[in-house]
Amino acid sequence: MTTTQQQRTRPSVSNDMKLEVIVIPVADVERSKTFYGDLGWRFDAEITAPDGFQVVQFTPPGSGASVIFGRNVTPAAPGAAQGLYLVVSDIEAARQELIDRGVAVSEIFHHEGDVHTGNDEPFLFGRRRVSGPDPKRRTYSSYASFNDPDDNGWLLQEVTTRLPGRIDATVTTFASVSDLAASFRRAEAAHGEHEKRTGERDADWPDWYARYMVAEQSGLELPR
Repeated sequence: MTTTQQQRTRPSVSNDMKLEVIVIPVADVERSKTFYGDLGWRFDAEITAPDGFQVVQFTPPGSGASVIFGRNVTPAAPGAAQGLYLVVSDIEAARQELIDRGVAVSEIFHHEGDVHTGNDEPFLFGRRRVSGPDPKRRTYSSYASFNDPDDNGWLLQEVTTRLPGRIDATVTTFASVSDLAASFRRAEAAHGEHEKRTGERDADWPDWYARYMVAEQSGLELPR
């Protein structure tokens, strides 16, 4: 039995452990408040204390985790937070929205070949960035990057189908209206190919859409 198989067969823990807060080191709290607010992220709270402590919390749309920054929050140097991933269902739409909000975003890129070499800034699958989205538009494979004013590094990653075991296959959820709409669009395109293969109109298309969307979200085999 491999290590991965051993890990998957271990019994689950009895208590939830939810990652909810990521600390970002910044030099100028007010500047960072403006930047993350301009991204359209939800402003959750700001706490200050007489000893100079200050913490500010923002949450990206549809995210279960929030970011905090402030004064006397972390000993890390501003800009030390790198490889902060924002999972999106449509990389092109997400990138364009950031551009519309005045953010300098890289071109969309993917990886190919020996991805562990090269001089590019690291990302999940290596160090060699190839221009454009993944040619096969495989899930987890298309990216874009941007930095905050302190050069903390963020990456957009397009995920349309989850890896098996990544989520509970009995539960289907969508983080936002845009995520649900993107899933409908992918189901529509896939169903169009399905009708081409069968050569006839599928009167039960709502059922087919539902099976496709649930399977995609759960990491199960997609209907054809």
